Amino acid sequence: MNHRVAKVHPDDNVLVALTDLQKGEKVFYNSNEYFVSDAVPAKHKFVIDDLQPGDPITMYGVLVGKAQSAIPKGGLISTSNVKHAANGFEVGERKLMWPKPDVSKFQNKTFLGYHRADGKVGTANYWLVIPMVFCENRNLDVLRESLVNELGYGGNVTNKIQVSKLIDLYKTGRTIDDILNADVAIQQQEAKKQRLFPNVDGIKFLTHTGGCGGTRQDAQALCGLLAGYITHANVAGATVLSLGCQNAQVQMLQDEIQKRDPGFSKPLYVLEQQKIGSESDLISGAIKQTFAGLVQANSIQRQPAPLNKLCIGLECGGSDGFSGISANPAIGFTSDLLVALGGSVILSEFPELCGVEQNLSDRCVSTDIAKRFSYLMKTYSERATAVGSGFDANPSPGNIKDGLITDAIKSAGAAKKGGTSPVADVLDYPEPVTKQGLNLLCTPGNDVESTTAEVASGANVVLFTTGLGTPTGNPIAPVVKLSSNTKLFRKMHDIIDIDTGAIIEGEETIEQAGERIFDYVIKVASGEIEVSAVRHGQDDFIPWKRGVSL
Repeated sequence: MNHRVAKVHPDDNVLVALTDLQKGEKVFYNSNEYFVSDAVPAKHKFVIDDLQPGDPITMYGVLVGKAQSAIPKGGLISTSNVKHAANGFEVGERKLMWPKPDVSKFQNKTFLGYHRADGKVGTANYWLVIPMVFCENRNLDVLRESLVNELGYGGNVTNKIQVSKLIDLYKTGRTIDDILNADVAIQQQEAKKQRLFPNVDGIKFLTHTGGCGGTRQDAQALCGLLAGYITHANVAGATVLSLGCQNAQVQMLQDEIQKRDPGFSKPLYVLEQQKIGSESDLISGAIKQTFAGLVQANSIQRQPAPLNKLCIGLECGGSDGFSGISANPAIGFTSDLLVALGGSVILSEFPELCGVEQNLSDRCVSTDIAKRFSYLMKTYSERATAVGSGFDANPSPGNIKDGLITDAIKSAGAAKKGGTSPVADVLDYPEPVTKQGLNLLCTPGNDVESTTAEVASGANVVLFTTGLGTPTGNPIAPVVKLSSNTKLFRKMHDIIDIDTGAIIEGEETIEQAGERIFDYVIKVASGEIEVSAVRHGQDDFIPWKRGVSL
């Protein structure tokens, strides 16, 4: 059934416009009648009672702001009349009861994955080439040029813009308007080469700007992150290039690898330029060793694996006012399904948990874990405030334009990705997941930094919700993009994989969407579906330096 407005939680004093509402329009919700005193765009909210300055704004059942001026019943809330506010939190009693979903439909299902010696199972099979320091990035570019196309990893299609047509227009004296209005098609050309190694999904080059020049803590965190990728279930082995004199020493990386996998046995080739000498010898050696590693990686084939070997990262970016009532709770139900089956999920982006800390703290399985969550949240918040940019500065202009006017509104909706299960563990960046269940990982709200970290911690599939659209992907883990609304899905269909807009339209329940998403995840994990981010080669990779990033 279609509705024009929605109330997210019984205690809320705002209603969400599901479609554009005109000033003076009469709407109904649960037999109550409301006159809209301002025009309310879809995704935005209006109050259901008269509010005075200082009165609380409640949504998702939590405090998300306070009125800064009088707001009449039916009035639009905006950044001009509402300011961010959130309740404090403390370590209280454990509240571990949860509505565990029926998983009988999935109980005997498996996915086809790559089994590793440490017991993990990958949803893909990649070879990595990694620099220990930014000084080696150019050498990675040389290796990429030498290996990718020759081995058939240039992608299924290559896009070529017809620049030659623009050159001809310029040479013949045509105007700027002629050039701007020219029909310049993007031609898709089939890749000429077939993959030499059909069981290897690709060679990924993790260039970055770290490794030296920062703090020693930066170097340690970078090595932990890189170790997370090398030991990842989706990785068969790695080639590592080191200059030699940088802060991020190879031994530091090897120590981090041992922390994550004491019996590490994957092929790992390390080349140090200052020891080898000539650049040509370095490149030659790296190419030969990488090729040898690919031969070994190609011997691994997909085999059935139980669903509890899945570890799903939960991410959102370019969020809108519908994200927290469609896409996010839908993947929250998917999360609960996987947890009930014995798998793992990762909820990150700590600046976007502001205002819902008490609920998450109460769900931690032990007081010690709750205390760690409290420490990480408060320390992060204090560091942000110290540089003049607290969590309240998190919403982007796009978020605000589409209804997320305070960080607490954004956070309350973002936290829905984590479902309702108990919090099994709280991790600091870049620690790995070691426990089944819901894991909270301290990362920024920055989409790429957070996705990069979730994969380093073990996510072998990422569910990424968006209301505005974003192409974000990852080098080694498939990032499934989900739209919060059907309009976005139709507009940006080439980068969105799943639409949850039917929830907004009243045509699908959150539970139905969550099960549909889980079915899709199983197919992605088995290599049956290539998601848009993989198809487009969207290999976003940004390590987080432990400064303030929202």
